[in-house]
Amino acid sequence: MKIINYSDLNNEHAFFQKIDFEKLDCVDEIIKEVKSKKDEALIYYSKKFKDGNFKTSDDFIVTEEEIKEAYEKIDKKLLKDLKNAIKSVKNFASAQFKCIKDLELSYNDSIVGHKIIPMERVLCYCPGGNYPLLSTCYMTIVPAVVAGVREIYLTSPKISPEVIVSAHLSGATKIYKLGGIQAIAAFAYGTETIKPVDKITGPGNKYVTAAKKEVYGQCDIDFIAGPSEVLVVADNIKDAKLIAADMLAQCEHDKDARSYLITTDEKIAHAVEKEAQEFLKTLKTYKIAEIAFNKSICIIADNFEQIIELTNKRAPEHLELFIKDAFKHKDKFTNYGSMFIEKNCAEVFGDYCSGTNHVLPTNKAARYTGGLSVFDYIKIQTYQKLSTKHSLELSKIASNLAQKEGLLAHKLAADLRSKNGL
Repeated sequence: MKIINYSDLNNEHAFFQKIDFEKLDCVDEIIKEVKSKKDEALIYYSKKFKDGNFKTSDDFIVTEEEIKEAYEKIDKKLLKDLKNAIKSVKNFASAQFKCIKDLELSYNDSIVGHKIIPMERVLCYCPGGNYPLLSTCYMTIVPAVVAGVREIYLTSPKISPEVIVSAHLSGATKIYKLGGIQAIAAFAYGTETIKPVDKITGPGNKYVTAAKKEVYGQCDIDFIAGPSEVLVVADNIKDAKLIAADMLAQCEHDKDARSYLITTDEKIAHAVEKEAQEFLKTLKTYKIAEIAFNKSICIIADNFEQIIELTNKRAPEHLELFIKDAFKHKDKFTNYGSMFIEKNCAEVFGDYCSGTNHVLPTNKAARYTGGLSVFDYIKIQTYQKLSTKHSLELSKIASNLAQKEGLLAHKLAADLRSKNGL
């Protein structure tokens, strides 16, 4: 971990990891092939990238028999823990959903309002890379279930029994074995056997992310996410062991994952570095975690105001506050995906079972969006019904504004509703 003084910060330490999508030439090629050759292309690319050895399109979907076998393969303790984690996420999502309601205003004998309408069909993507992220299944599926989405598909390459069970328990309508660019293209545009979806959610590697970026517009996506990240704000050297563990928890995701530490006490930085190196000696995922941790950064700020400035500028995916009176200061931090307050609140609890969602904005995207939630699976659509009197009043206003804009057909449509227009 590199230790830097606040005064020495420059553009090199801007905390932004650029994802160079333009170099991923294969993304456009594969999407075009899937659009034109459909299931045939899915079979070809799944074999090419060793994501699945499919003979026909019937092999894409997880069968009822395979679901039954998956339940038989996982242990009872894991099944129990999965159910508890899903329950926590569902409880939180249900409470969120109650925050939004249909709206109807009545005035001048007219009605204007909005309706909360769920999307019809969505895809939840679960990565199948270094680790089988069974938690991603319920993090993406459960909010869609609570929102009332009719068809919820889960897809994952090299799918494991744990992922199958997690998806099934969460409420997936169908579970697929597809992954990568080809899967994103298939569910965005549709094939002979796959229906196109309204939205694609869930994390993935840079190829999946680039594919989501490319199909945006054909369908919606959650956001463009980069490697996982955590930023820890600390003021007590006694917490060094916990901080080191939390930073390594992010680093083990991927060699491009990053952990950041901001403190006013350089002794804390060195203590965290020492504890992390000790953990790496016995950590089985050290090969990935060590690379990411060595590229991570600690900044020594001069005061608490600089800490707030840097944190809000960085807009981290995960923000941990290991500081005195953390709850009192929490509202000073405005840009983050999810906040974890004080040492009892490990970020990994948010990853699995505290109830909040772990699909979060990275790479400064928390400046303008929050994490995945029930709100991502609904549409707020307005409607209106106007009385004759109200229509006459609005026709004069609209006519004048249309005239000023030079939109004369707009003016015509307004004038025809005016008292003298017919």
